[in-house]
Amino acid sequence: MDEQARAVGRRVRYWRLRRGFDRKHFADLVGRSVSWLDKIESGERSLLRLPLLERVAEALGVDPPALLDEPAAQRATQCVDAAEVRAIRAALGTYPTLRISPDATVPGIAELSRRAMHLEHAWAASRFTVVAQHLPGLVTSAQLAVSELPAEHQLEAQRVLVTGYRLASSMLLKFGTNHIAWLAADRAMQTALTADDTWALARATRSVARAMTDSGQRPQAIETLLGMADRMRPDVARQSSHLLALHGMLFLAASIAAAQEGDQALALSMHEEATAAARRLEPGHDRHHTFFGQANVDIHRVASLVRLHEGGRALEYARRVDQTEVAALSAERRSNYLLDLTEANTITGDFKTAVRTLSEAERVAPEEVRCRPLAHGLLRRLRNNTRGGDARVVRTMAERAGVEA
Repeated sequence: MDEQARAVGRRVRYWRLRRGFDRKHFADLVGRSVSWLDKIESGERSLLRLPLLERVAEALGVDPPALLDEPAAQRATQCVDAAEVRAIRAALGTYPTLRISPDATVPGIAELSRRAMHLEHAWAASRFTVVAQHLPGLVTSAQLAVSELPAEHQLEAQRVLVTGYRLASSMLLKFGTNHIAWLAADRAMQTALTADDTWALARATRSVARAMTDSGQRPQAIETLLGMADRMRPDVARQSSHLLALHGMLFLAASIAAAQEGDQALALSMHEEATAAARRLEPGHDRHHTFFGQANVDIHRVASLVRLHEGGRALEYARRVDQTEVAALSAERRSNYLLDLTEANTITGDFKTAVRTLSEAERVAPEEVRCRPLAHGLLRRLRNNTRGGDARVVRTMAERAGVEA
């Protein structure tokens, strides 16, 4: 049995499972039998004839080198790819409740909530390929649940649907598909408005504001965030343990939008509002996967200063941040903080520290550095400004990320 054939077979099986194809369905897609597929995946038969290789690769939604070449295969497996973005887009463009199939299975609310929580944990761990694989199914299932489940489960189903839309928007923003991210965020907001639920509205508002901020509508984003902050104040006063963290997160989002707008005073004011909320937070308060607290407030201040192009001030502030508390944050939060510090060091010309910081970000969350356009931009800048050992480190990271010289 040829080692190359075994390697190709393993990759075919990996991508078949990642796409959610069973053996019969995939064999039909490529016009072959299940027994033929079994032999390919086991390495008993080789897949080296170009027309057939191209047909298999097309059915899997990958380029042929992702099946043939080890470095290309590794790069392809580590990132959310175009086929998965298309699947998220397709889920947003599907309205399953218009014509519900008699065979459609409406999931129970416990299962639906479990699936949503699994994806929230995957997001916090920066495991975006996991989110991308399962998110379209969650959105479709949640849409059906909102339509079909009885009244006593409606609010929870609507909250799951808001979570699905929010994750879709956040994923698409992170990977540079901003126009579809706006659609997903708006869907989250419309669902939250229908539910008339403060929890859902606070979370959806942040998604809408992020999409607005990324599309250049920063004043509208700030207005929306502060409008929601005012609206929920009475509820926060009554249910601080449930809502205070969500309230504080609105100010953090507003601080970033203000910084990107170049409004230093407003960015600082929003930081101070978030700090006040963090000081009121108690150990028993529910943070709703936001990781809200003083450490998150502090790293958002660093992010704001970077967006204000104040690299030196960002680094000075970072020296006062409690690194023990930062270490307790999620991988997604920690890696984004490290990306901001990389940018700050690049702004100030300390490229050696920038390289070291970006390397640490890759260690904490490989997908954040190897797959995101933002990190790729940092790699290109560092590649143009480093020599010797630092240049070799950057070159190796760039190769893992598929960033060409």
